[in-house]
Amino acid sequence: MTDVLIYADSMRSADMRHAVPLAVPDPVLYAEASGTKHMFTHSMEAARLRELGLFDVHVSEEFGVDELMQSGLKRQEIRAQIAVRQVASLGLKKASVPEEFPVWLADRLRSEGIEIVPDQDLFDDRRRSKTEAQLAGMRRAQRAAEAAMDTCRDMLRRSEIRGNDLILDGEPLTVERVKAAMNVTFAEHDTTPDEYIVAPGAQGAVGHDMGSGPIAANTPLVVDIFPKDNSSAVFTDMTRTFVVGEVADDVREWHRLCKEALDRALSEIRAGVEGKAVFDGTCEIFEAAGELTPRTKTPGEPLVDGFFHGLGHGVGLQVHEAPGMGLISDKKLVVGDVVTVEPGLYRQGYGGVRLEDIVVVTENGIENLTQYPYDLAP
Repeated sequence: MTDVLIYADSMRSADMRHAVPLAVPDPVLYAEASGTKHMFTHSMEAARLRELGLFDVHVSEEFGVDELMQSGLKRQEIRAQIAVRQVASLGLKKASVPEEFPVWLADRLRSEGIEIVPDQDLFDDRRRSKTEAQLAGMRRAQRAAEAAMDTCRDMLRRSEIRGNDLILDGEPLTVERVKAAMNVTFAEHDTTPDEYIVAPGAQGAVGHDMGSGPIAANTPLVVDIFPKDNSSAVFTDMTRTFVVGEVADDVREWHRLCKEALDRALSEIRAGVEGKAVFDGTCEIFEAAGELTPRTKTPGEPLVDGFFHGLGHGVGLQVHEAPGMGLISDKKLVVGDVVTVEPGLYRQGYGGVRLEDIVVVTENGIENLTQYPYDLAP
């Protein structure tokens, strides 16, 4: 069994939050040694952590923090000495750590003869099969996402077309107005959106352009939202594309191809399948229609038109995590994985179409957590 160390807070570190399903705002030390889990913390957090019943909880006073604070040492040196004493108490000689493990602490532990091995793959794999509590949080987040998407659609539906402009309640409809209304919906569902995409026209064809300014008629609007459930800290992720007014022939065809690719991927995803194999199926559909993909792009040149990203990615305590479904994805899907399926087609300077569902890999196939129509018309 591999011994591990994590030094982080659980509000920003997904690896720590996975180990400690509780919001701890300051960095603390978590360890797994000889099959036993340990939490080293300030005394003010000890009671909450003990209530979890997941690990042995040790407070800083056990390691001489009061003496060190009275010695005149600087705060960082006190942190370092306490951490070294905590690790020494476990008798560790070697430990695997995530890539975010602090360099200052790794250097200090190595100077004490402890081998520190960065191994992010190990920690990524630990987070892949979601717990029931995490899945419940993801379902809550997904219902919030769908409610926020309804908020967006309602504003689009109520808008009037004047020339090429959309007017709502006498004022131009803008990304900023839509997001302000969606933010209220997210809050009402106890979720937090750090940021998300409402990208009209050409903005929808530029990677993660979050969108800004007026929303035009007769133009595709890509809405890609990924709120976090406040209780569990897990995310969801979904995308739909809308057009108010006339739908251009190429946009309609892109939408048809994306829905075909989405349906094929959903039929192929199951435990034991490599993510790249599912990605290849989407590329086959797009390539047959004459669209460029990462498989057919010119080597050494950026791909800016066609299908220029992976088919999907894992979602959990991070919006983007393992496993991937792209050109170099070599891992097989496992039961408990949660992955997005997001085929898209784009043309720079013009716009794009993307559809995205989020699914759980189950013993018998998948459970699609997304319950939302795919129509271009809002």
